[in-house]
Amino acid sequence: MGKIFNMQPTRRAVLGAGLAGASMLAMPSILRAQDRSLKVGVYGGYFKDSFDKNIFPEFTKATGIAIESIAEPTGEAWLVQLEQAARAGQAPADVSMMSQVALLKGQSTELWAPLDMAKIGNASGLIDTFINKYPDGRVAGIGAVSWYITLVTNTDVYPEAPTSWAALWDPANADKLGLLALVSNSFLLEVTAKTHLGGTDILATEEGILQAFEKLAEVKPNVRLWYRDEAQFEQSLKSGEIPMGQYYHDVTGLAAADGHPVRSTFPKEGGILDSGSWALSRASEKVEEAHIFIDYMCQPAVQATLSRKVGTSPTVKRDLLDLTTEEFDAVSSDIDPIIPRYEMYQQKSDFLNQKWTEMIAG
Repeated sequence: MGKIFNMQPTRRAVLGAGLAGASMLAMPSILRAQDRSLKVGVYGGYFKDSFDKNIFPEFTKATGIAIESIAEPTGEAWLVQLEQAARAGQAPADVSMMSQVALLKGQSTELWAPLDMAKIGNASGLIDTFINKYPDGRVAGIGAVSWYITLVTNTDVYPEAPTSWAALWDPANADKLGLLALVSNSFLLEVTAKTHLGGTDILATEEGILQAFEKLAEVKPNVRLWYRDEAQFEQSLKSGEIPMGQYYHDVTGLAAADGHPVRSTFPKEGGILDSGSWALSRASEKVEEAHIFIDYMCQPAVQATLSRKVGTSPTVKRDLLDLTTEEFDAVSSDIDPIIPRYEMYQQKSDFLNQKWTEMIAG
């Protein structure tokens, strides 16, 4: 468990603002030489290792298509590489796992080849939010994996679990919180809107966004740490030095299983559900193989394997899965989630960053 716990955050660092060194572009691993092959980009470290061990060999066995897995650098950096390569008619990876904001940015340049849903029959079991479409309805991406950010507490300091995100605003929690440091990875505007402003629809206008910023600013006296380094908050949570905050449900569960006095709670407003999607480069010549791969990855049995082996939350409907209640609760929840407003981060990036610095983390 210890090794998994230490490596688990890698996928989020790759998705978000984390920096990736040259090692992230390590030599791809070719699992088996076949006549048919597919290059697949996935987040590096533990995440890629888990796919190489538990997922890709089974796909090759089932289809005869060899997978060459590529460790992606950060979401934005990989997007730039894919864009530049596509302009030259090349594909560093045929299919890539992309963050939602990167997926939207790629849509703006038609980077993603539209997917033919008639060839992805297993997508019928997906939760609706995991089918990503161009504005005209063409399908740009299919949900690959998801994970939750939840309300976490140290059980020594908080014997009773909080039930609502409203705990972040409670004056009793002054100087006790650890929160993610960026507007674009904390999704605290959505949490604020769902908890206090009637839902995230208010974030459709700049006036509504400013209202959310003003309400969110009220949490500042309670924040001990705005963290970029997950390990820093994790250690402080386990020790009780910073006994409450937002963190990753799966990692917190692993820490609890290791005997640390921590818990993850899905508040009544829902956990924050973030995800990565499979997208096909327009420069890829492996369109048929890509559709076979994405269809395979949408199978409930494969999604259940991902939950068990990689710690991700399923992108397919729960009633299709053979996960036990314990296995499902380890990675997910039946409470309606808070879905980030990804378009907002793509379209209003400068405005959001400026207001975040001025009003929240400055």
